[in-house]
Amino acid sequence: MKEFLLLPLFALFMAFCGAASAQAVDTNSPDTLIKTVTQQVLDQIKSDKQIQSGDINEITKLVNEKILPYTDFTRTTRLVMGRNWNTATPEQQKQIVEQFKMLLIRTYSGALAQVRNQTIHYKPFGASPEDTDVVVRSVVVNNGSPVELDYRLYKTPQGWRVYDIDVLGAWLIQAYQQQFNEQIQQHGVNGLVQFLMQRNQQLASSGKAS
Repeated sequence: MKEFLLLPLFALFMAFCGAASAQAVDTNSPDTLIKTVTQQVLDQIKSDKQIQSGDINEITKLVNEKILPYTDFTRTTRLVMGRNWNTATPEQQKQIVEQFKMLLIRTYSGALAQVRNQTIHYKPFGASPEDTDVVVRSVVVNNGSPVELDYRLYKTPQGWRVYDIDVLGAWLIQAYQQQFNEQIQQHGVNGLVQFLMQRNQQLASSGKAS
C-alpha cells in the first residue's frame, strides 16, 4: 500500500502536464493543483491497459508527462543530499537527479500498475497569501483502509511545485537522506552515482517493481 502512494504524487513526486491534459491545471492554488493532477494520473492509470500490465516505458511516460512538470525533483534531490549537493559537479548533480528519478519510477512501477478503486479524500486546506511553503493533506482509502498522504509544495514564479511527500509519517526526503549520505561517506559522490545506476540496472534486469 505504501508503495502505491509514493508515485501518484510525483512519484518525487517528482515533478505533473498541462498541455497534454484534458483539464487545465491551476498552479496558483496548492490544493487545487494536487487534486487536479492526482485525479488525472489516477484516471489515466485506470484506463491504460499497458500501465496496468506494468509496462515501464508507459509508466515512465506517464510520470514525465503528468507528474514531473508540477514538481521540482532537482530540489527534492538536493535536499536528500544535503551539504553533499554542493560537493558534486554539475554533471554529477544531473546524473544523480536522473538516476534517482528512474529508481523511484522502477521501484514503484508495480504499485502504480495495481491502482484500481482507491479513493482520495482531502483535508481542509488553509494558507495565507504570503505563505511560500505549504502542506496539502489527504487520506487515500484502499479497500476500506485509510492511509494518510501529504504533499509539501513551495511557491515559484511559475506557480506551486511539489518537492516532498509524506506517507504514514515518513517523508520521502528523510527516507533517502541516510542512504545517500552513507554512500557518499563511503564511496564519494561518484560512488553514489554508481550505486544508483547499478540499482536501476538490477531492477531493469529483474523486471520487478522492487
